[in-house]
Amino acid sequence: MAETLAQRTLLLPGGHLSLPPFCGMRSRPSLAAFTLFSRTKVEPLRSSSCDSKFHGRRLVVGARRGRPSRARLGSGSEQMVLSFKKAIKWWQKGLQPNMVEIESAEHLVDSLLNAGDKLVIVDFFSPGCGGCRALHPKICQFAESNQNVLFLQINYEQHKSMCYSLGVHVLPFFRFYRGAHGRLCSFSCTNATIKKFKDALAKHITDRCSLGPARGLEESELLALAANKDLSFNYTSKPVPVPEEIPERIPTSPKLPLHAVRRPAQESEDKALAAAGR
Repeated sequence: MAETLAQRTLLLPGGHLSLPPFCGMRSRPSLAAFTLFSRTKVEPLRSSSCDSKFHGRRLVVGARRGRPSRARLGSGSEQMVLSFKKAIKWWQKGLQPNMVEIESAEHLVDSLLNAGDKLVIVDFFSPGCGGCRALHPKICQFAESNQNVLFLQINYEQHKSMCYSLGVHVLPFFRFYRGAHGRLCSFSCTNATIKKFKDALAKHITDRCSLGPARGLEESELLALAANKDLSFNYTSKPVPVPEEIPERIPTSPKLPLHAVRRPAQESEDKALAAAGR
């Protein structure tokens, strides 16, 4: 058995051994086979150059490219977090140059007063409102096709107190303003009732000239905003002009002297005294 095993054992170039397969053998090889292996002389692996100092060691050239360093992993994760933070919200998509987001009550009042005769549409929305989100793309399309109309967007979640003072309790909600006419209409509509918005836009988009400055919010709305302690908005009510009293004119007749003209009240008093004297 040892001789057969020795004949079938090959010594590969470089000192590597090729062991024969033990086909059909369930028992362990005999001690003689291991003795034969131990007597076989195996030379160490050497390079082709005799002067080289590399004797079977691992050769590492440069840094590994497959695995990034910890510093790179850290910067990548930070960049990933920053990219998520800078994601565009749904109400920020598709905005047009004539769409302005309102930041405060004063900003709203100034925007309405500075619009002049331009049609202004105030859009009240909320990030958590499904109807507002579904309607937003169509509002952007209306703004794109009507560049002469100013769209003011008010985020309900950021300006709850201001919306409460303006009497807005349902979303989505719209208000139309124009010049000296002030508020033209106000209504709530969804994607299913978008025809209401189209009809209002077609009715009030026609050019018109206002006889006076832009009116903006109503007097009651301005007073409500000023009374709201959560808002830093100041407003002083304008005094209402009182019409001057016109002095009563005494009718005169050219045929009668001036002393003959008496007032009707005085004549009635004279008649009453004469009756009492009788």
